[in-house]
Parts: sequence; C-alpha cells; structure tokens
Amino acid sequence: MNWKRTLVAVPLSAALLVPATSVFGHDHDSSDNGDYDDHEYEVSVSTPASDLRATLDLYLSEHAFLAVVAMQKGIDGADDFEEAAGALNRNTDDLTAAITSVYGEDAGDMFRDMWEDHIGFFVDYVMATAEEDEEGREAALAELDDYRADFSQFLESATDERLEAGALAEGLQMHVDQLIWAFDQYNDGEFDSAYDNVREGIHHMFGVGKGLSTAIVDQFSEDFDGSHPDTPAADLRADLNHLFSEHAALAIVAMQKGIDGAEDFEATAGALNENTEDLTAAVASVYGEEAGDAFRDQWNDHIDFFVDYVMATAEENEAGQQEALDNLDGYRVTFAEFLEGATEERLDAGQLADGLQMHVDQLIGAFDSYVDEDYATTYENVREAYAHMFGVGENLSGAIVDQHPEDFESGMPSEMPKTGMGGMSDANQGAPWYLYTMVTFLLAASIVMVARKKTVNQ
Repeated sequence: MNWKRTLVAVPLSAALLVPATSVFGHDHDSSDNGDYDDHEYEVSVSTPASDLRATLDLYLSEHAFLAVVAMQKGIDGADDFEEAAGALNRNTDDLTAAITSVYGEDAGDMFRDMWEDHIGFFVDYVMATAEEDEEGREAALAELDDYRADFSQFLESATDERLEAGALAEGLQMHVDQLIWAFDQYNDGEFDSAYDNVREGIHHMFGVGKGLSTAIVDQFSEDFDGSHPDTPAADLRADLNHLFSEHAALAIVAMQKGIDGAEDFEATAGALNENTEDLTAAVASVYGEEAGDAFRDQWNDHIDFFVDYVMATAEENEAGQQEALDNLDGYRVTFAEFLEGATEERLDAGQLADGLQMHVDQLIGAFDSYVDEDYATTYENVREAYAHMFGVGENLSGAIVDQHPEDFESGMPSEMPKTGMGGMSDANQGAPWYLYTMVTFLLAASIVMVARKKTVNQ
C-alpha cells in the first residue's frame, strides 16, 4: 500500500477567520456585529481561537476514527481497504495544511513525514498480525515508541516549549494504546471492549485539539484578536462537536456492519446507543429531563429508520427502503421543530430541516455507494458526514450560549492543559454550572445501555 499522496491545500487561515457553514439556522453570537469587546468575545462559541480548536478537533478526531476503520478493513482483507486508507491519507493532507498555515512549509513537511510514518507503523502492526508474526508486531510497537518521542520533541520545539515533551509523549502513548487495543480486541472477537476503545480514542483527540490550540493561541495571540480556545463556551462547542460527529461515525460503521452481517454489528449498535445516551444527557443538562426524554425518543427513532433502510436493502425491498426514507423525512421536520422550540427560535426550523436532510443524505449516500461497491464515493460521503456535524455542534452551542449567557460569562480560560496532547486536566476550573452538570450526567450515562438494538439479516 502506497501511503504517499499529493497535498490538497486547505489553508487553515480561512478556517480560523470564517465560522463553520451554518447548517442549523442563524448564528446568534457577536460575530454578526464585526466589533467585539473582550466580554462579548469570551461568551461566544465562534471566535478565531475556538474556530482553530474546532478545526484541529475535526482533523485529529477524524484521524482516530479513520485509522480504526482502516485497521479493521486491513485485517479483514476488505474490498474497500484501499479507499479507507485513502480517506486517512486525505485527512493527513488536511492536518499538514493546518500545521503549515501556522508554522510554515518546513514544519509542515516535518509534520507530514512523522505523521505518515506513525500511520505506516500501525499498518505494519496490522500486517504482522495477519501473518501471525509476533516479532513484526513488536518491531512495529518499538517504531511507534520512537515516533512518539520524536514527535513530542517536534511539538515542544514548534510551540516554544508551551507544550512539554514528556507530557506530550504520555498523551501520544494513550493514542497508540487506544488504537492498538481497539484493533487487538477486534481481532480477538472482544467487540464490546473494542468499541469502548474506539470511543475513547476519538474522544481523546479532542483533548489533543484543546491542548494544541491553547499553545498556538498563546504563541500567536496577536492573530486571534484576544480570543481564547478554552473558555466555557468553547468547551460546550467542543463537547457537542464530539458527540455529534461520533454519532455520524458510529452510524456509518453500524450500517456497513449491518449489511455485511458482521459479527461485531451488535457491538457497533451498542456504541451508537451509548453515544445517544451521552447526547441525551447533554440536552437534559441544559433543558431538563422532559426535553432530554423527548430528544432521546426522536433521536432513537431516526437511528431506527436508518436500520430499517439497511434491513430493507438487505432484503432487496425497495418499498421498505422508501418507507424508511419517508420516515426520516418526517423525523427531520419534527426534530427541527423540537430544536426551534427548545432554543426559543434561536434556531430556525426550516434551516434545521435542511441541515438534517444533509445528514440523512450523507449517511444514505455513504451506505448506498458502499453496497454498490463505489467505495471512492463512500468515503467522500463518510468524511463529509463527519465534518458536517461540526457545523451542527457550533450552531446548537451558539444558540445555547445566546439563550443562557449568564452561565458562560466565566470567560477566563483555564491554565495551559498540563497533559499536553493528552487531555483536559484543568478544563473545568472556574466552569459554570452547565459543565459540572454535563459531567455528572455523562458519568451516569456511561453505565447505561439502551436496549434498542436490531439485528440485520442479509
């Protein structure tokens, strides 16, 4: 497999200054004014600094997701392995462009070389596993160990020691462990544990994005107009970006596993259900238990309609497929009205419905093209579906902050994350009630599994 490819230049400078495309109605933040004071900036979810954080969160978390997919496809000898690996390569292009836009071409080239190397070491591990070559597996792990030390030194130097190499290396070890554990458990048939690590691997990268964006903004503060990437409002945006994008990722995997009759379908459906519980807890922490229950019911319904579509496809039942699409069409209208009401019309139902149609089209498009073995189109839709949910997270968090500004006025950022690439050890210092409430609900939700799984039989 040739992991090299041509750079697709997506300058981060544009992403820093222009908020994500609005998919959920009007953006009720101070960016409409063009003239900010410090107070307005700190309570907005859409600032140059939080846009940088969201951009890094997108590409870093997508890397973890696509790496898991590529490793599974590799060990399975799947027909779409080349295209899954290609999507991972294009993600590397985007990350390289982001680093280049901040630190220049030389740093971008260094980043690309090291990042491609570490992906190659994961591939070596998969190949050695397929060949039952224990020595080869150990050699790949040793190469990953060397990589994390070198890459940590690179980032420490690039950020003028705002990120510390030792802490960075620990965070990178977490990334390596999560992907290797998820792969080993998948290969051993321990699917529930595998998808626990898949979810942790995706979530971990949002900590990476927070730490790296905080260092960059501190290093180049003049380029971010006094905004910060680690305010309570930015944390809310990141939390919703995480849960919505993870939903899209897990839904895509579950639909593929369903039509394939894969042994890990139940585990993927279980991970998707756990994501629903976390989203429900987030909604309930803002709008109350009754609204949370209403959200869960509608959200589960739309997942079930996707499952119905998969089942009808497996049975070659075109009427069943159309019925599922009609149900999804009805859902998006009802759910758009629910969100418009919950946000007191800060989100417009018509624009919400259009955004939800994009979500439906992307997931159905990814699935149909997968069934038709048009894998290039599949992974274009996979990446679009994942990125689309970051617009959803931005606009919903913007509405919430506009609705409850007093709960996000604690705008001073926390200290520089001490765990470097590893997470958010100080993320909740000085946080408003919302963040403490969300943490409580998410911890409780993590032990709950919705018993709404459907088995798909080809």
